[in-house]
Amino acid sequence: MSLRALRDRPFELLRELERRSRSAVSGGEAPSVEEWIGVAFRMGPEHFIAPRAQVREVLPVPEQLTRVPGASGWLRGIANVRGHLLPVSDLRALLGGSGGGRERRARVLVVNHREVPAGLIVDEVHGFRRFLPEEFQDESPPTIARAEPWLDGAYRRGGETWPVFDLQALVESERFQQAADT
Repeated sequence: MSLRALRDRPFELLRELERRSRSAVSGGEAPSVEEWIGVAFRMGPEHFIAPRAQVREVLPVPEQLTRVPGASGWLRGIANVRGHLLPVSDLRALLGGSGGGRERRARVLVVNHREVPAGLIVDEVHGFRRFLPEEFQDESPPTIARAEPWLDGAYRRGGETWPVFDLQALVESERFQQAADT
């Protein structure tokens, strides 16, 4: 497929560019090993990883957020992102911890979901991480952030553990959907 045909579909364009780059590096053949790719991020002292397909984009925390009257404290407000309204939530506060996202490195993970627009503030984004299938374990470790209901296993490499955070399950959950302050 030509790159020009993909110019209106940025995610597919990036995927094709990545495929071509890997092919060029490997001497024309695509690697035979399937890798799992995720977006690594930090909340407090803990590191997590979200499936790449669940993250539409990563943004700086908007300077202007419009508060929503009667909303829970974890719903920080609504941001205007390139002409579209995006609800922005503090992920650490949503999970019951102290509010985060006030650090200079804080970012917003925009969840890739057709029906639920959502931006989640995290303390830092580390970029992409790649894992081999044999590095995955079904069991999720306990977390300080109390994220267990939304964890889907973990990848382990060396001494590091990367719990897989299911962002789509979070934004579809009743807890997230009921943002009114009670």
